[in-house]
Amino acid sequence: MTLAQIMAAGGGKVDRARPDASTEEDLRRHMIEDGADPDEKPRFEPAVQPQELRKKLGMTQTQFAALLGIPVATLRNWEQERFVMEAAARTLLKLIDREPEAALRALQEPRAG
Repeated sequence: MTLAQIMAAGGGKVDRARPDASTEEDLRRHMIEDGADPDEKPRFEPAVQPQELRKKLGMTQTQFAALLGIPVATLRNWEQERFVMEAAARTLLKLIDREPEAALRALQEPRAG
């Protein structure tokens, strides 16, 4: 859509009336339809810290970065919390933390072709 088309259709204003019209009952119903338990307390897991995981594995920054296939500078930025890790990176660290033997085997061994 071009800017002219957006402006002609209402100037790009967002109609917030529809989402705001949802009742608590509607939200509960939608959660149940989506397979969620609306009464379940939210569970928050702290993210695996790259520096802690690297030290747990006994690796240097260079070794750990090579294992992950990332530049050492990226790992350093994560460890110093200069940059937020993307979801895929957080998931990879979680897998390595929970199943280190399998994850290290998968990441280190060349695939048979």
